[in-house]
Amino acid sequence: MSGSLPPPVDRVGPTRRPPTATRGYQRWRSLLFLHWPVSAAALRPLVPSSLELDLHHGQAFVGVVSFVMQGVRPRWLPAALAWEFLETNVRTYVLYGNQPGVYFFSLDASSRLAVWTARQCWGLPYFHADMNVRGAGDEIQYQSRRRQTGQRHFVRYRPGELLGPAVPDTLEFFLLERYLMFVPWRGAILTGQVHHRPYPAQRVELLEVKDQLVQAAGLPSCQAPPAWAHYAAGVDVDIYSLRR
Repeated sequence: MSGSLPPPVDRVGPTRRPPTATRGYQRWRSLLFLHWPVSAAALRPLVPSSLELDLHHGQAFVGVVSFVMQGVRPRWLPAALAWEFLETNVRTYVLYGNQPGVYFFSLDASSRLAVWTARQCWGLPYFHADMNVRGAGDEIQYQSRRRQTGQRHFVRYRPGELLGPAVPDTLEFFLLERYLMFVPWRGAILTGQVHHRPYPAQRVELLEVKDQLVQAAGLPSCQAPPAWAHYAAGVDVDIYSLRR
């Protein structure tokens, strides 16, 4: 008896706006994406078994993404009352069926209220951190220190040449254009979706990187410089409800 092939991974479908009502709004600014290749064998025990690892030509990745969150609010809250804070997340890439998305190991934020809300309402592994970002000329410096355990992330860099939106089937599209997240919750997997225009990606000149957040997630520490680095000035984001 011959078995049927699994459906192909749909990498473009999640980029389209879903038909459901928007739950909230955010503006993501000054995004820095750092990526290291990682052993699938080291990664597999850290990801729920109901999620498959999403590999690019057989290679797994761990990413650290730092950025500024602005205009964060549920749909019913006036824009004048929206939050602003810094965030750094550690993530990898997974599949649920034929849907590609993100699995978060951790998300550090400078807002205690944002951490509490995300943990209670979304089940996400947020941590409160002391964070700051500074710019001098064309150079940006971003640093974070997790309050409870002290792990740090520090990066100094210069945004470079504009690359524009990533093209499907490229490594840049695989790493950057992620619109679904998968969250373990009480024995189930919940899916959350966002919608925004494609990232206006730029090259990055990395001047200094020191990271302890990847190791805190249970992965080997990233002593080598990131293999890939991208910058995006920002996107405006619509947030949708978590669903089973």
